Amino acid sequence: MLYFAYGSNMLTERLRARVPSAQPRATATLPRYTLCFHKRSQDGSGKCSVTDARGAPSPVHGVLFDIDQDGVSMLDAAENRGHGYERQAVSVTTEDQTVQAFAYIAQPAYVDNTLQPYDWYRRLVVAGAHQHGLPTAYRQQVAAVSGMPDPDAARRRTHRSLLEDAGLQHLWPDA
Repeated sequence: MLYFAYGSNMLTERLRARVPSAQPRATATLPRYTLCFHKRSQDGSGKCSVTDARGAPSPVHGVLFDIDQDGVSMLDAAENRGHGYERQAVSVTTEDQTVQAFAYIAQPAYVDNTLQPYDWYRRLVVAGAHQHGLPTAYRQQVAAVSGMPDPDAARRRTHRSLLEDAGLQHLWPDA
């Protein structure tokens, strides 16, 4: 199945830690949507979701991954499907075609526009965008989102190690 990742799962190492079978296929955009960091996480921070752009041309950039059926079940569990995110069909555009994929979109009861992401989470999103060559302006837009430090040092270290595994530790220079 084709999965459209637009948040921290764009970083291949992050997604493969959850779904070992995941294979990047292409970059893509989700037209008529906007990227938000407003999905309430179990840790109290904001995680990525997408929302209707209400007519404003604001495509969400992301990465298409091939995932086998067992991987979809693993990803449903990792994304806490039904308790924060729903898996939804989306039409995304690659360089040369429009394809059907699935994405995880926040359930309305889990949306809080006052939330901020942890700095490490925002860095994973930027790193995934960098790893797959998404537009520089888009990466800068994501990097400019206000974040907050995570008080859990072990969680910060765990997520920084994903950037090291990807060879992208330079995107987290202040660690």
